[in-house]
Amino acid sequence: MSSIEVGSDELLQMLDSKTPVLVLDIRPKQSYMEGHIPGAANAVCDSMQQKQVIMSKIPPNMKIILIDEDATTAKENATMMARFGFDAHYLKDGIKSWKKDLVKSTQDTAISGDALWSALKQSDDVFLLDVREPSEFSDFKIPGAVNIPLSQLFMSESQEAIPKGKKIVTICSHGNRSMVATFALAKSGIEATSLVGGMAMWNQVLNATTLKDGDTTIIQVEKIGKGCLSHIIGADGEAVVIDPTYPAAKYVEFAQKEGLKITKVIDTHQHADHVSAARDLAQIAGAKLHLSKLEEYKIECEKIEDGTVISFGSKHLKAIHTPGHTSGSMSFVLDDKYVFSGDTLFVEGIGRPDLRDQAEEFAANLYNTLHNKLLKFPDDTKVFPTHHGEGVKSKDGLFFTTIRDAKTLPLLDLAQLEFISKVVSITTPRPMNYSMIIKINKGVIPVSPMQIPDLEMGPNRCSIRT
Repeated sequence: MSSIEVGSDELLQMLDSKTPVLVLDIRPKQSYMEGHIPGAANAVCDSMQQKQVIMSKIPPNMKIILIDEDATTAKENATMMARFGFDAHYLKDGIKSWKKDLVKSTQDTAISGDALWSALKQSDDVFLLDVREPSEFSDFKIPGAVNIPLSQLFMSESQEAIPKGKKIVTICSHGNRSMVATFALAKSGIEATSLVGGMAMWNQVLNATTLKDGDTTIIQVEKIGKGCLSHIIGADGEAVVIDPTYPAAKYVEFAQKEGLKITKVIDTHQHADHVSAARDLAQIAGAKLHLSKLEEYKIECEKIEDGTVISFGSKHLKAIHTPGHTSGSMSFVLDDKYVFSGDTLFVEGIGRPDLRDQAEEFAANLYNTLHNKLLKFPDDTKVFPTHHGEGVKSKDGLFFTTIRDAKTLPLLDLAQLEFISKVVSITTPRPMNYSMIIKINKGVIPVSPMQIPDLEMGPNRCSIRT
């Protein structure tokens, strides 16, 4: 008998005696869910790289038992793990050799970001367990999540903080540590579901909320994990999209649900915190792409300048040059009732002027933009920005402010020189990967859709909260 082979009776004895052992069922998810050994966790890895990452997160002194249908794959994987120094074994003859009852799963072993968002909207019966390190968690998290680092989760006392009777979803940066967390919990008889792709893929979840105003439809699309906002504005079956994010194809889906065809796509400015989907969306939808004439783009497009009018259906968007966050930022006015302000004016603050290393000049431009352009609109004008910060509350699912409310923001009561001095003195961490994202959005370097989740990891940092 091989030294890494374990019989059914021997495994049963280990489990009954509470021997520290990790039982990993490597059969397909559906097979596992239909019946598995009590205390076993489902461990299906899609690649050798994922296997190596997951192995590195398992405590090295823990006995591991792998289970499959007939021991063929389990033996192969246990042999490999043993070579890496793990106390790895496999169940002789696989699951069919198990003599006791099997248990069925009551919840899936993995959940997508879209499915998790749907679950959170429909119920509060979900416990979000973030197993990253505290420094990662404090920088960027799903609201309501509780942090217990993976290194502590194998300790029984740490699991006492996990409530009974709730669906437990484990979370990390890319979905590897969260999978190992389900192993630790299963070992204690606690079922858990791992967030596929972790926070990187959570950042790619889009949610659409629709506002109807007479013959105008405004669909606000929120990038849930990052607070990015974009807008589909439609009338008479046609639509314009302002500041789309990835995944681009979702905008076509959202528009079609409202009977709209996207004919124009616009970026208000050259974004620094997320990869623009404007070019890809224009290609997918067969639409015209519009970008600021006052910013450097290496992309074929229609150029926008101050006063440009973009028509769709019976409606018109008028461009206003609103520099400050960037030199070529544009805002767009619809029916003198709505302003789409990009990263110039937010619900809770204003655009930061320091991302292009000309903070004083840009701050002066920002002051003029705010006081001599945007705040000149009537008080009841609604302002739809391209981001919202953490903790900002929506109104009936929409994030917007009014000119009346914007005038009460603290920084906006300062005189120009005081405003410039104050804004320049405020230091905020820059968006992660912002210099590379700017180059991608400029059209200087290409990007693969597979790279986007990692490039966009982290919170948006394009505003100054007042």
